[in-house]
Amino acid sequence: MTNTPTARTRAKRFHDRARYDAETVHAILDAQPNCTVAYVIDGTPYAPPTLQWREGDTIYWHGSSASRMLRQSANHQVCVSVMLFDGMVMARSAFRHSMNYRSVVIYGQFVTVDAEKDKKIAMAAFLEHVSPGRNAVARPPNAAELAGTRILRIPLAEAVAKIRNWGVEDNADDLNLPVWAGVIPLTLQAGTAQPEAGSAGYPVPSLPKSLQSERT
Repeated sequence: MTNTPTARTRAKRFHDRARYDAETVHAILDAQPNCTVAYVIDGTPYAPPTLQWREGDTIYWHGSSASRMLRQSANHQVCVSVMLFDGMVMARSAFRHSMNYRSVVIYGQFVTVDAEKDKKIAMAAFLEHVSPGRNAVARPPNAAELAGTRILRIPLAEAVAKIRNWGVEDNADDLNLPVWAGVIPLTLQAGTAQPEAGSAGYPVPSLPKSLQSERT
């Protein structure tokens, strides 16, 4: 991916929060599979939430081959957004409250992954991102399941990250107000695993690295 901002990715505000390097963009995408894919078809806007996964300088998403939105979004210009909500920034004044976050916005054109062998590779990569090592024990998709799945991909050639990771920015006149100020960190945390009947005796699946340290 390029480190040079384009007309669409160049930050118009809060320039100090923008990052264009691959390392930062990749880290955020790998930490947050949830994304929103936005596009306009025949004058109607769509922004379905879905899951993305990254392989190199490309991200993928998938869904049912019967999905009208998936069929129509292929080969259209789209905007993909990802965000991690890292903390509430509580200021002394109402106006100065903020939030800490890490986000990525990607522009480009999705193309479909059509060959069955490429679909198999992509689906295996997706499961590995969701649960490392799961491919070794789960049944792989069969031909009918692959045919019923539509996979799209987009290069990270036009991407920008934005990060806010600091404390309160109160006005100097407000610093002596008798109000608590600071950052309340927020994390995505896994709960206790809930096995289906007949599977409790088997090892619990692993989680992505971004959740492993939070698991209970």
